[in-house]
Amino acid sequence: MKYLTSTEARRFAEAWLPAWTGNNPEHLASFYSEDAFYLDPAIPEGVKGKPALIGYFRKLLAYNPNWVWKQIEGIPLEHGFLNKWQAAIPVGSKIIEVAGVCLVQLDGTGKIRRNEVYFDRFLLLKEIERQRAAHPADAPD
Repeated sequence: MKYLTSTEARRFAEAWLPAWTGNNPEHLASFYSEDAFYLDPAIPEGVKGKPALIGYFRKLLAYNPNWVWKQIEGIPLEHGFLNKWQAAIPVGSKIIEVAGVCLVQLDGTGKIRRNEVYFDRFLLLKEIERQRAAHPADAPD
């Protein structure tokens, strides 16, 4: 059994989390294995495999090119770590600060094979809805 130390988890997160910013889904997907499983609150059933993952990341990052993720703490788990994180998510002119956790399990080559993201979306969704109501012509279809 391999457990990442807190230092190893921090180093991994320092390389991986910046890839969530800037709308480059292929770069972000490069951290994941070919058969990776990923889920977050928007897709609780998850996606499996790099083609599905890239398709999802294309949509997600296109809507959120300027969000910024940082690690609060990495807690060692078998084959990976529990990543406690904070994200600054621009919604219109506001920045919504969100904290959450995600399970990160790596394969033998150091690629993410399982990533499950969990956080309370209430304030984020409330602000998105407020922005859409204020600017209905700007709302995505």
